[in-house]
Amino acid sequence: APDFVGFGFSDKPASVVGGLVRHLGLHRRRIDLLSHDYGDTDLVPGPLLLQLKRRPGGVLKDGDPLSPVITRLMNFFSRGLGAVYGPYTQPSQAEYWDTWTAVRTNDGHLVVGSILRYVNQRKKHRDRWVGALVAASVPPHLICGPLDPVNPQPEFLQPYKYVLPTSTASALDDHISHYPQLEDPTGFLNAYLSFIDSF
Repeated sequence: APDFVGFGFSDKPASVVGGLVRHLGLHRRRIDLLSHDYGDTDLVPGPLLLQLKRRPGGVLKDGDPLSPVITRLMNFFSRGLGAVYGPYTQPSQAEYWDTWTAVRTNDGHLVVGSILRYVNQRKKHRDRWVGALVAASVPPHLICGPLDPVNPQPEFLQPYKYVLPTSTASALDDHISHYPQLEDPTGFLNAYLSFIDSF
C-alpha cells in the first residue's frame, strides 16, 4: 500500500495509483480501500527536535547547554503526537523516532502544511467528497477508537451515521484512540476482516 501522499518513500500522484490498478488488471474488479485520515496532529516541531536529539557522536550530552531545550522539545513532540494515542498504547521513543523518520524522508516534513490544507477544504468540497461516499456501491465502514480526540465518540459517530446512514462502524476496546491500526493491530484487523467478509 502507498504511504501517505507527500510523505515518505515515494511520490504518489493519482496517475501512478491508477496506472498500477490498470497494470494489475484490477480496473474492472472490486477493490477494497483501507485508509486513515491525516488528522490534525502538528508534527512541525519534529525536524528541529529530532535532528538535534539524534546528532551523531552524542553531541548533545547531559551537560550541553542545549540539553534542557532539547528535552523540552522532545516532551512537546511526544505530547503532541502522544495526545492522539490511548493511555496504554503510547508510542515508545523508538516509535516516535520511526514516525518522524518516515515523515522526514525525502523532506516530507516540508509539505505537512500543504497536505493538511484538506482540513480547510472540507467545506468547499463537502458535497463532492460526501457524495462519493454516499454513492459508493459498498457503504463505508469506520473502525474507531473510543478515546479518539480527533473524531470523538459519540460526537463524531452520530453525524457520521446521519450523513451516511448505510455505513457501519466498529468500536475497538475502550482504551484505543486515533490510531487503532497501531494501538490494537489485532482488533483492527479482525474488525476489517469482519467487514470485508460481510460482502
